[in-house]
Amino acid sequence: MQRTGRLLCWSLAAGMAGAATEALLHPETGWWPLLWPLPWYLTPASALPWSILRLREKAAQRQPDDNDDLPTGEWEQAA
Repeated sequence: MQRTGRLLCWSLAAGMAGAATEALLHPETGWWPLLWPLPWYLTPASALPWSILRLREKAAQRQPDDNDDLPTGEWEQAA
């Protein structure tokens, strides 16, 4: 979970840094047009596993409701 979260954060940071470099410096090297979009491709590829792992983590931490023994009439009245 932490590794995918870190990958997501670092790919976003690298994508923003690459976009800023592209906008401000306009590099003219041959490899730059291939390199700068790579973090943007990595971002959704890491966001999907991170979101699935996060949902599983939240589901594992969820505790059962203690209010299952109350009849619905009493529950509505209390609310």
